[in-house]
Amino acid sequence: MTKLSVNVNKIATLRNARGGNVPNLLKVASDIERFGAQGITVHPRPDERHIRYRDTRDLKKIVATEFNVEGNPNPKFIELVLGVKPDQVTLVPDAVDAITSNSGWDTIKHQEFLREVISKFKDAGIRTSIFVDPDEQMVKGAKSTGTDRIELYTESYATGYSSNKEMAIKPFIEAAKMANSLNIGINAGHDLSLENIQFFSENIPGLLEVSIGHALICESLYLGLDNVVNMYLNKLK
Repeated sequence: MTKLSVNVNKIATLRNARGGNVPNLLKVASDIERFGAQGITVHPRPDERHIRYRDTRDLKKIVATEFNVEGNPNPKFIELVLGVKPDQVTLVPDAVDAITSNSGWDTIKHQEFLREVISKFKDAGIRTSIFVDPDEQMVKGAKSTGTDRIELYTESYATGYSSNKEMAIKPFIEAAKMANSLNIGINAGHDLSLENIQFFSENIPGLLEVSIGHALICESLYLGLDNVVNMYLNKLK
């Protein structure tokens, strides 16, 4: 079964909109685990507009499942991750002012940089994953960085799903097969939802984990957080 890691950035966004501590991020994360999710993901950005660096440190103390920290590996992020030591770090090449992640790494152009950063995390006993587009050459490049896993950037799949899901998923299947042949673990995330998650998980060989935040929280406004977490788990079986 593919594991579900829930990104709680949107919970922090809601909290920050009014100040104070409502909703309580730590309680929500614990509840999400209690509802059945197998991981918690955060993506602290330099401006701390949603997840704050302190949140990451506080969550490390209470997350009982897998803790995944995403971000662009600038010096401050690297220091945070090495201090927190989450179960997994996912490296994302997002710009400082990016609203959300919008591309994968060029694993050939940035190979030396990624290799250096990844070695630091692996020396600290942290599993590494890097965000990549569904491109076989980028997967091959990822192998040379020494990463444990890749996270397939699934926006193009989500965008094309409603018009032609077979065509939309084709490059992801090819990228996954390449990753399997190179013994690289496969995660996935970005715009996955209750509508498109099952087809994706059924067709991607060796899919270990999906990270879902925005859609899951939005769906929970109507259907309830406990219910939605378990709806995802059922579709991932």
